[in-house]
Amino acid sequence: MTALTHFNDQGEAHMVDVSSKPQSLRTAISEGFITMQAHTLSLIENGGHKKGDVLGIARIAGIMASKKTSELIPLCHPIPLTHVEISFSADFHLHRIRCITTVKTTGQTGVEMEALTATTVALLTIYDMCKAVDKGMVIQAVQLLEKQGGQSGHWQRHSTDNSQ
Repeated sequence: MTALTHFNDQGEAHMVDVSSKPQSLRTAISEGFITMQAHTLSLIENGGHKKGDVLGIARIAGIMASKKTSELIPLCHPIPLTHVEISFSADFHLHRIRCITTVKTTGQTGVEMEALTATTVALLTIYDMCKAVDKGMVIQAVQLLEKQGGQSGHWQRHSTDNSQ
């Protein structure tokens, strides 16, 4: 089992020293869902929400959040991101929207936290914009799907494994 990296030998929290790591292309992909009433999903998909383009605004919020991750998560490194892509897809059968975020950089540490933060904030933005019509929305299953690059190489979630 790998030791927790954000603690020094004395058990104190610290930012991991990545100065000796080589730069490499790093990618992280995350997903999350927001479940809502059918009427709410219809408003979003048909552009009928009085606040405007819910998914467009959520996309911008997620991108902005990815760039501010180190300001929100205390021990994250500030990372110059080279690409952030956020996509949404509606599932009318389950009354939910799926958000998938891909984040890339060429650097010395990974971008998993940036992808997870972007997904979470994008979903929170949907909630914020739609809470007047549906306070019962549920954000769920925000998780890392895949990461590439760095010392640990490639990791991908298995479709039946939610514990990794």
